Amino acid sequence: MNKHFEDTLYYIGRAGEHAKEGVLEELDPLEERFRELTGNETEPEPSRLEQLQDDLQELETRAEGEAKTAIEDARERIRQYRSSE
Repeated sequence: MNKHFEDTLYYIGRAGEHAKEGVLEELDPLEERFRELTGNETEPEPSRLEQLQDDLQELETRAEGEAKTAIEDARERIRQYRSSE
């Protein structure tokens, strides 16, 4: 895959993450108000262990993506090298 497309996919993913965080931040006061009116309690904060597990899962996913990209780049370089001989 062209490096420009890889960069584009990366930045689209980042933009999606930031958009999600922005929406959650904007809706947080509405959720609190709704819970006050309905009498529902807020969800508990994730424990430190759960937070670490989520972080590790994210790192694993990112590492897999980077490894696939590196393999694709290496295959492309080998293909170009072989075709230039």
